[in-house]
This record gives sequence, C-alpha cells and structure tokens, in this order.
Amino acid sequence: MNMNTLERLTIYVGESDHWHGKPVYIALVEEARRRGMAGATVTGGVAGFGKNQQLHTARILELSSDLPMVVTMIDTAEAIASFLPIVQQMVAGGIVVQDTVKVVHHAPVTIPK
Repeated sequence: MNMNTLERLTIYVGESDHWHGKPVYIALVEEARRRGMAGATVTGGVAGFGKNQQLHTARILELSSDLPMVVTMIDTAEAIASFLPIVQQMVAGGIVVQDTVKVVHHAPVTIPK
C-alpha cells in the first residue's frame, strides 16, 4: 500500500439511522472489517443539523436527539471504490464524501504481549 497518497471516505449519518436492525454506523464498520479494509473510526457529534435544518444536540433532557455520527475510513483508491456500492445501499439518509489525502505520518499500532 502506498502510504503517501490514499483516499478518505467520510460518511455522515444520524445516530438513529439503521441497516438490517443495527445502527448504520456500526453496520458500516462491521462491513469494512469484513472486507479487510485498513480501518474505520466512528466519531459522535454533540450537535448538528442536516438538510431539514432541525438542530440535534446532546442535551441531557432530550430523550431522542438523533445526534450526527461520522464514519471515517482511509485506504487505497481501489479498496474505497469497491466499498462504495454497499455504502450507497446502507446510507439512506446522509452524505458520503471521498477525497484524496496525503499521509504525513503513520505509526503502526503494536499490541503488547
């Protein structure tokens, strides 16, 4: 894998979005892992709004705020391209962005024995 230039896939969904009975952000990560992609990270937002302009926040008194969730993956262009069709099926509401990134530092994780 050329570590200098890779592709980043950023997927914005709502916390309440589901795919086959599970949160779509979890389903995306599980599918990426199943396909052997380099990695995936989910970040939860504390506030946000989408095309309907409804503000969602993480205030303690709100029972269902549908917070924004962001799934980020960085891999080769080929891996991202092969993953996109399933992403497009899974993401019924949200936005998917792909861009080229320059990796300036990569320190592999070592697992202690």
